[in-house]
Amino acid sequence: MQRYFLRPDQFQGQIVTIEGDDAHHLQRVMRAEVGDEVICSNGKDREARVRITSLDKSSITGEAVEELPMNAEPAVKVWIAQSLPKGDKMEIVIQKGTEIGAARFLPFLSERTVVQYDAKKEAKRTERWQKIAKEAAEQAHRNRVPEVESVLSWKQLLRQADQVDAAWICYEKEDGKQLRTAIQEALETEKAMSFLFAVGPEGGFTEQEIQQAEAAGFISVSLGKRILRTETAAMVGLTCLLYETGEMGGS
Repeated sequence: MQRYFLRPDQFQGQIVTIEGDDAHHLQRVMRAEVGDEVICSNGKDREARVRITSLDKSSITGEAVEELPMNAEPAVKVWIAQSLPKGDKMEIVIQKGTEIGAARFLPFLSERTVVQYDAKKEAKRTERWQKIAKEAAEQAHRNRVPEVESVLSWKQLLRQADQVDAAWICYEKEDGKQLRTAIQEALETEKAMSFLFAVGPEGGFTEQEIQQAEAAGFISVSLGKRILRTETAAMVGLTCLLYETGEMGGS
């Protein structure tokens, strides 16, 4: 069944209004008709099975016929901090990370970032990234859409370590702490419920950046003996953490 994330004001009691791109997709792509049913969520505290009662050119009206439980989200919140990669790799990180279960994405700039950052284009780019997260969350049948933040500076990223229970920075030269060990140590603390993975650009982090990150509260971790692409590293870390917390069949 198709799923759509709507604004809270689009739920008025049992009456649900679907507008904009969602209405266009439902009518033009899915060929919806009166009597068809979809799942609608406000992304916060309400999700319902909705039966379509009327359609017009710009909107669709439906009736909430069944309230649904919002139990598809991971018990832990995982933030993915990704140094801006080349091409469309950031879109891949957001799409796949959303499918797996990330709660938030923090694009940032680091010393070896090669992407030409244009502040004038930032709003449009962030809007596109947020749309990708929404579509991926709908496809994955999540209850909430992850937040995609505006691009952070390196110093702004370092301050994020204080906002979570554990923050890790992936470093290919790390020969001490393995990711699994770091995760297990963090989970030994019963109150640990929020985590951050920081991943560098194609050229990785500099030694100075690792030192600065550790001073800010990050723990440097290794993802194994193989060198992973930047768009792969965050997905590996996210998957390992969710497995260890029992979200993917782990224990």
